[in-house]
Amino acid sequence: MKTPTLLLAVLFAGFVQYAVAQSSPVQKIFPKGTITHANIAYANDTLPRHLLDIYLPPNTTKPLPLVVWIHGGAWLSNDKYADIGYMTNTVKGFIDSGYALASIDYRYSTQAAFPAQIQDCNRAIEYLYQHASEYHIDQNNIAVIGFSAGGHLASLLALSNNNQVKDFYPADTDVHFKIKLALDFYGPSDLIVLSGSPDPAVNNLDNPIAVLIGASPVERPDLAKRASPVTYVDKGDPPFLIVQGENDKSVPNTQSKMLHSWLDLNGVTNKLIIVPNAPHYGEMFDAEYIRKDLFGFLAKYLR
Repeated sequence: MKTPTLLLAVLFAGFVQYAVAQSSPVQKIFPKGTITHANIAYANDTLPRHLLDIYLPPNTTKPLPLVVWIHGGAWLSNDKYADIGYMTNTVKGFIDSGYALASIDYRYSTQAAFPAQIQDCNRAIEYLYQHASEYHIDQNNIAVIGFSAGGHLASLLALSNNNQVKDFYPADTDVHFKIKLALDFYGPSDLIVLSGSPDPAVNNLDNPIAVLIGASPVERPDLAKRASPVTYVDKGDPPFLIVQGENDKSVPNTQSKMLHSWLDLNGVTNKLIIVPNAPHYGEMFDAEYIRKDLFGFLAKYLR
């Protein structure tokens, strides 16, 4: 099976099966005494995909740096509990190290085509910014972390944050927050390159990228470019930590290498970690040496 075809099989099928198994309430994963604010409606509506959760260290009284968690699932599945189940030590580390953690939902691509997903992410973070004092959040210290499709959205958030892309924001929302750090775990960075295959399975309208942008990326490269994080790289972007598996069969690690190169060319601080023998997702990404770099970046750039 060719790599592009596996984008469909692994991103959608295998990843969903793993995430569903982990999609029960995740409170037990967090350290004892963690304060939880669940199912907050961030868009002033009743859509179930417009909810977020906030987790705070016990006895929180002062504003804390915020990490915003964005789940994966090919832009068309999973929820704000996804990925937490195999990143347990990292999740515990956020709370133990004195960070606030917010996990957000966003509309599926089957419900609304891009840019709905990035609009939702921007709206959710703006909500957290505006309600920072209520939840003991330091509104001036915000990082994003994302996995797979969530890594794509986290990167896109961070890279477009200083570009004022009008349709990335809901019409009724002014964005005031700044993202100070991006933590990208195996997110697609260039949808045109990822889709550039003669394989019919990649170019039909049922593949995740086509569903996301509402058209075949080969036929509408303008839409694929608009949705690609690398489009927005410039010297004003925040630092990046990029992590991807050596044996990723759904998002080739050249996607992360390309983002790393674009950031280097623009003088943006970043580090790329290719995890030996690792697939697209799983417990290998919760390793101690990765956590060391991740929390090192947080300590340096969120303060």
